[in-house]
Amino acid sequence: MFAGTLTKTADTAAAVFTGTIHNTKFDVAIQLETRPKMSERSPDFDVTAVNKSGRKVRIGTAWNETGNTSGNPYISMQLDVGLGPFRVNAVQTQEARKAKSEDFEIIPLVSNGTMKSGSISGELTAMDADNAFAGYIANMIFDLDFMLIENDYKTEETHPDYRIEVSSPKGQAIRLGSAWMAKSTRTGNEYLSLLINTPDGDLRVNAVQNEEQRGGQTFSIIPFVQSDDQQPDASGGLSLVA
Repeated sequence: MFAGTLTKTADTAAAVFTGTIHNTKFDVAIQLETRPKMSERSPDFDVTAVNKSGRKVRIGTAWNETGNTSGNPYISMQLDVGLGPFRVNAVQTQEARKAKSEDFEIIPLVSNGTMKSGSISGELTAMDADNAFAGYIANMIFDLDFMLIENDYKTEETHPDYRIEVSSPKGQAIRLGSAWMAKSTRTGNEYLSLLINTPDGDLRVNAVQNEEQRGGQTFSIIPFVQSDDQQPDASGGLSLVA
């Protein structure tokens, strides 16, 4: 559940990149400063921020990386702002690369684990405009209000139809997952398949309509149950299509 931006600074600046990172619990301004490399895999940057007392503190490290399949450069960061370590990547959209921009977007590192959905409650409601949905998902551990926003980067059938967003304390949009429109091969009814990133792994749930809801704008969120229905390919659900 992280979002943010990074922008390359002038070559004469002390910090190579400046930016912000957001979560539902914090909004932090960060800098990436070059550090001496001790080996090939040692970090390329120290990540620093200013605490409430005005003191600059080191909150993590970062590496210059290249995508194995795309060949596109990105920045991998390991950070800790006092809530425990977490990993994020700073990537460029296709538009940013075409424009030769120095701007990067911070997204969660795709989890390799899957969180069992267990007892989940939630609801989605289609909005009247902008092809969007508003909803919530909750259990005894978390309670999130979120929006489904149409994915403008969709170019292939398996790409997500929507990105799932929540807000930071200062109102910054944070992408925490993806959603796909789907249709049951058994009943022919349409539903939404959601992949939500949590600190404990990726959470899979479906948003379906019961008999009373069918034809309306409201969907009930239920735990994901594996069936014979063809499920969307969510292997890269949290990555930007870029």
